[in-house]
Amino acid sequence: MSDLPRKAVTRTAKLAALPLGFAGRATWGLGKRIGGKSAELVAREVQQRTADQLFKTLGELKGGAMKLGQALSVFESALPEEIAGPYRAALTKLQEAAPPLPARTVHGVLTERIGEDWREYFLEFEDTPAAAASIGQVHRAVWHDGREVAVKVQYPGAGEALLSDLAQLSRFARLLGPLVPGMDIKPVIKELRDRVSEELDYELEAQAQQEHSAEFEDDPDVVIPQVVHQSDQVLVTEWIDGIPLSEVIAEGTAEQRDRAGQLLARFLFSGPARTGLLHADPHPGNFRLLPPAAEEEGQTEEDGGPVGSWRLGVLDFGTVDRLPGGLPGNIGDSLRLALEGDAAGVYGLLREEGFVKESIDLDPDAVLDYLLPIIEPTQVEEFTFSRGWIREQAARIADPRSPAHQLGRQLNLPPSYVLIHRVTLSTIGVLCQLGATVRLRDELEAWLPGFLAEETEDTETVDAAAESTEYVEEEGEPEGEPVQA
Repeated sequence: MSDLPRKAVTRTAKLAALPLGFAGRATWGLGKRIGGKSAELVAREVQQRTADQLFKTLGELKGGAMKLGQALSVFESALPEEIAGPYRAALTKLQEAAPPLPARTVHGVLTERIGEDWREYFLEFEDTPAAAASIGQVHRAVWHDGREVAVKVQYPGAGEALLSDLAQLSRFARLLGPLVPGMDIKPVIKELRDRVSEELDYELEAQAQQEHSAEFEDDPDVVIPQVVHQSDQVLVTEWIDGIPLSEVIAEGTAEQRDRAGQLLARFLFSGPARTGLLHADPHPGNFRLLPPAAEEEGQTEEDGGPVGSWRLGVLDFGTVDRLPGGLPGNIGDSLRLALEGDAAGVYGLLREEGFVKESIDLDPDAVLDYLLPIIEPTQVEEFTFSRGWIREQAARIADPRSPAHQLGRQLNLPPSYVLIHRVTLSTIGVLCQLGATVRLRDELEAWLPGFLAEETEDTETVDAAAESTEYVEEEGEPEGEPVQA
């Protein structure tokens, strides 16, 4: 038996309590104000209680409920500060930890999946989990050959819970609007549902992680732990220490934030070019900032270890997008033309790729005006991402009265670009949480096909990559979704 609340009626009741709780606390707050408490004090108290319930419910249910919480957590930087404060702490908790399962449940999974003699595989095994996430939790252990390892154990019934949660959440997605004001949550839930089977398949995850580990084995900037053992519902990988990105966000130095942001951008764009895979779950819980080897042996930053040599540790390859030729060259082409002010060229590429449907005619100059603020970070040598900047972008696009909102609703997002779009937005969200100053243009020039004009004209490698990447819509596949989503 699983220790997760598995019955659909039980989980649905808990999830339904979230929006009902929001309404109840608003009524309670009104009563408090009538009773004489200041509106500001009452509002802060209401938001704190709502945030506490959010973490408790999404964390305890795990499954799709927690998965949605993690997906939303990277967008908290787009919220107005008066709303974001209480939710920031609750959503950040979901990036790193959740209420753990009892040891007996974990032992049961290991016995069933590895064998009655599972303890013989380990010299040590810590029953208290080091991290608990949406569909599994991680235990620190020592493998029989002496290596420190992370043992990822999938919750029994995780697949059932994941599908049940996401089905229920989609039914009252509109009622969850208070979680991220101005954001359409339903497309996020749909994307999570589309990836359920991959998320639950530890064999696919092991393959993706091993491909990354092999490619980045000697990389000076990025560390990917090797896969040690894999079986159904159990994945054992090398353990890596480091500062969780959530801690860097909360209390890291400016140098650490900048270094983490630069490496995050580098991994986002270099990963597909080097492995043909896009890591598609970029929330802070999946990254660590690792000191250089000398510091691991006792040298600290204060002792002279340069932050510029710190590395990015990357975890959790349960969700990836397969891009055999790397990121599509049309992304780089469109970005380059936009920076050159070629409105007609950008519009032509967007229409060619299906971002503008044949039945719709738009003003190319208006489309370019819509895009330029979004690509502002690529116009300069280095750009400081901030909560203020992303709030401006969110407000510009979310306001139904704005021309940007109206134009965005007429654009379309082709299915082959859905996950790329989600990952890019999520990564920008994390960069804004970090408040990092990043030389984004450097990464685009190094890794994004088509961004440099000479690449599209003279580099055979990029041409071959573009030709090998095909986007074929299967019969019955939806045309896409509004970019506004």
